[in-house]
Amino acid sequence: MLREVQFLKDNADRWRDFERRLNTSSGTDADEFADLYIRLTDDLAWAKTFYPNSKTTAYLNSLTSRVHQKIYKNKKENTGRIIRLWKDELPLLFYKHRKKMLASFLVFAIAVLIGIFSAVHDPLFVRLILGERYVDMTLANIQKHDPMAVYKSQYAMNMFLGITVNNVYVSFVTFLGGLLVAIGSGYFLMQNGIMLGAFLSMFVKYHLLKTSLSVVFIHGTLEISALIIAGTAGFVMGSGILFPGSYSRLQSFKQSAREGLKMTVGLVPIFITAAFLESFVTRYTGMPAFLSLLIIGSSLTLVLGYFVFYPQHHYNQISKL
Repeated sequence: MLREVQFLKDNADRWRDFERRLNTSSGTDADEFADLYIRLTDDLAWAKTFYPNSKTTAYLNSLTSRVHQKIYKNKKENTGRIIRLWKDELPLLFYKHRKKMLASFLVFAIAVLIGIFSAVHDPLFVRLILGERYVDMTLANIQKHDPMAVYKSQYAMNMFLGITVNNVYVSFVTFLGGLLVAIGSGYFLMQNGIMLGAFLSMFVKYHLLKTSLSVVFIHGTLEISALIIAGTAGFVMGSGILFPGSYSRLQSFKQSAREGLKMTVGLVPIFITAAFLESFVTRYTGMPAFLSLLIIGSSLTLVLGYFVFYPQHHYNQISKL
């Protein structure tokens, strides 16, 4: 891994030159500033990952903030910057906060087990969690030998738009729960996990677990994974408040909130894809098992590949520099 002393030696002159140009506001056009800024944000992403509590990171963070509005006040984000976000910045953030991601997953998994355990020991628990109306509708569909009919009950496009808005809303609410020192994010993870556990228990009771899993996880694989990542983003912001390290608490909060927000925004395409699958694909409840498994397997591969394995691979690559 590139040590901080060497990192400073390789880049300090360029940073000073960039700061001089920023202070004089002459001799550099907007496009050149944009190119310099892209390189600066790459340096900042590196520093936040490998030297999170150093003065170097604080300096780069301050310099980046100063120039951001100057460049992008009336200018759209550079396309290359967007590519770097997905290719470099987000994977580094997911690697940096991999332990918080594991914690988010464990909270959700424990909540699912709580939901299952509670449903098994209390016949009224499922109705309490899922609601009388939903349970009665599902039981009626089971009697009609079409237990997943709920996914066919709405016009596909209306369903897609409604689910997309709801999924994005849930992800941002889960992230913002981190403002309550991560307790809020944990609460939303628990709430959704218990609901899933109660839902699965209802179908186990009627010997329809296989059916429910093969249908619901067509969209649920992405939806649940994204919820866990949103919980991770909330934990990131909450830990920034609780554990500021060498930063001031406000400075630490700003940095962790920025990282968490970036992670949450990165989930929007995942939620849109999940909404598309739920609205246009899940409704075909009689599709062949191999096709259902192919969609679920592809979704799981995407999630593990981008959020778990690629960040590790990307870190290994840059650590050799």
